[in-house]
Amino acid sequence: MTVQETLLARLAASQAEIIAIRRHLHEHPEVSFKEKTTAAYIRNFYLKLGLTPVPYGEGYGLAVDIDSGHSGPHIALCADFDALAVQEDNDLPFASQNPGVMHACGHDGHTAYLLILARELNALKTQLKGSIRIIHQPAEEVSPGGAKGMIEAGVLNDIDQVLGLHVMSSMPTGSIGYHAGETQTGRSNFTLTFTGKGGHASMPQLANDAIVAGSYFVTALQTVVSRRIDPFDTASVTIGSFDGVGSYNAIKQSVTLKGDVRVMKETTRKTVRAAIEQIIGGIEAMFGVKANLDYDDNYPVLVNDATLTASTVAALKAAALPEVSDIFDCGPQDPSEDFAYYAQEKPSLFFYIGCAVPDGKAHPHHSPDFLLNEDSLIIAAKAAGVAALAALDIK
Repeated sequence: MTVQETLLARLAASQAEIIAIRRHLHEHPEVSFKEKTTAAYIRNFYLKLGLTPVPYGEGYGLAVDIDSGHSGPHIALCADFDALAVQEDNDLPFASQNPGVMHACGHDGHTAYLLILARELNALKTQLKGSIRIIHQPAEEVSPGGAKGMIEAGVLNDIDQVLGLHVMSSMPTGSIGYHAGETQTGRSNFTLTFTGKGGHASMPQLANDAIVAGSYFVTALQTVVSRRIDPFDTASVTIGSFDGVGSYNAIKQSVTLKGDVRVMKETTRKTVRAAIEQIIGGIEAMFGVKANLDYDDNYPVLVNDATLTASTVAALKAAALPEVSDIFDCGPQDPSEDFAYYAQEKPSLFFYIGCAVPDGKAHPHHSPDFLLNEDSLIIAAKAAGVAALAALDIK
């Protein structure tokens, strides 16, 4: 048997274990930057294998090196392990036991497949080339994200290429999606407070209504994408919160808005921010209010390396995994992902494993009823294994 055939057979024999680990993690989710118990679980898994995890960054990130003892490339495989502040609404025997916290994005599945894949790669390490760094990353969901701190701490030192994947409930189980170049949006968030002068609703002339100013801002904001962005570019600007709660007969002195920006080019990011700041200045002048803007330019546009994408896709197609029915170019994806920080530093590829459940209903990521088809986890493990061997130039 080839090394790839041996690895795939070992992974197939471990499918039930991958699912068991995923279910354990699903029951015990922890939100970003607070994943202490999850990190301890991951650490103990490797210690039992005789491997020593190395902490990176100020959070709970850690990495393990699998060194073949032979010359060759140095690659990294990444998976995140944080959950979300979402109350689960699924009737599962392994539903979240932590109120208000849920693995609503599939990071439990990412961790489960990578733990077992790392174990099997370590068992075959003398047959490999170079080395593989297994990166378990916390805090993907919350800015500034876990990747940035781990990179600053040196997790990519001496690494040539980086591979990662994400399960996708919008793609059929059995499918693998990929895209070269600009693949996931960059993200910015902002909090904006307008402050005027409060007063009685019967005497508006003595007050300065912050709600009116905020409302004009929301309306004017709609011109940013429609009139400032090239129609062939991708951008969205959303106000997700308008905190103007008060009394029916009182004029609000201040209102706070929270917004989200997504772009597919870093140049577009600058255009959007400049337009928002210009509108705010106009609102201040028009209504005599004061504005306080906290603008966070965080996750960059995720750019997949074209050469690495092509070689990985070729390897996946040649592997002819029996669980995979389709390998396709899925095009750019709307969500943002802090794997983009790795891709800024090294040639990288982030691809997608379909995990739709067979009930025919939508179970979106970040929703209380998010579900993943556990059949997707063995596909993730095998696909990542094939990608890793291809990056190491091993058949």
